[in-house]
Amino acid sequence: MNIPISANRSNFAFPLLDIGGLIRYIHLIMLAALTYRRIFAALPALLLALAAPHAATAQETTAFAFLRNDVGARAAALAGSVTAVTGDPTLLFYNPASIGTLTVPSGSAGFFKHLLDINAGYVAYGQEIAGFGSVGAGVVYTNYGSFDGADDFDNPTGTFSVSDIAFSAGYANTLEENVLYGGAVKFIYSSIAGYHATALAADAGILYRIPASRLTLGASIRNIGSETSTYDGVREQLPLDLAVGASVIPRGLPLLLNVDFHRLNENPGTFIDRLSAFTVGGEFTLSSVFRARFGYNNQSRRDLQTGTASGLAGFSAGIGVTISGTVVDYSLSSLGVIGNLHRISVSAAF
Repeated sequence: MNIPISANRSNFAFPLLDIGGLIRYIHLIMLAALTYRRIFAALPALLLALAAPHAATAQETTAFAFLRNDVGARAAALAGSVTAVTGDPTLLFYNPASIGTLTVPSGSAGFFKHLLDINAGYVAYGQEIAGFGSVGAGVVYTNYGSFDGADDFDNPTGTFSVSDIAFSAGYANTLEENVLYGGAVKFIYSSIAGYHATALAADAGILYRIPASRLTLGASIRNIGSETSTYDGVREQLPLDLAVGASVIPRGLPLLLNVDFHRLNENPGTFIDRLSAFTVGGEFTLSSVFRARFGYNNQSRRDLQTGTASGLAGFSAGIGVTISGTVVDYSLSSLGVIGNLHRISVSAAF
């Protein structure tokens, strides 16, 4: 599920294996934070304040867990490490400030093949409106297939379906030079055999770009909200996610390298534990036509460990091909011994 394709699907990376480079980029981040101390000093406190009423342990069992799924084959190949990525309409679902980086109207649609008969997809669009800012809209859905129903005496009652869908609309603009902010509202609907639950939520985010260093910093908080109707009166929390990320294009390398820290609102214990939900992604530009991608999701690998075996759980890879201005992306994400997930997206600029 993924992409736009305006001419600059740019930025971010974090050379984790180069200690000297890592120190230099940490220094750049510190300088950026000092330069815009009014913004970045207030931002963590603001986002944490928004998250505080909902802070809890992981909310994997919520009826709205589908909101954690990656949207777009490009983002999935990068293991969801896209909080500071730019130039892609699907980023509305990750950091709404990113739609402010679209240079031309861009749209994307994609399909997600999950395990068993579970299928999902999305459509996203974004553009700049002169004198107003940038706007975006999108839909994500998941269909879990058909199931055989039965009454209390095991008598067949026919088949029923289960599905989830969320509609999002966002806005982004420039706060000051190289600093963008954005927000999005969403309506969420979940249904099971004639029963349903609904929710209203909002996302917020910010981006700070340092063009001279080809570095971008980002932060977002997603799914701030609550249910407006419930399944049989049982109220559930939305999967709140506070994330920060950085991306950079190392000089002399055709590589966009990214690092994100997710679920910072959750309180698993120590500071190190709080940082355990990190993702790393890289995108190699092999030519004007081909891009190759890789990703690693540490939280997924931990969650999918079976005994002492993890296999390739948490790892992902993909490729993007540009044909006459249209981009086709494919990704494969490993769930270890459970299986693999496949996504395909088609994107274009208009």
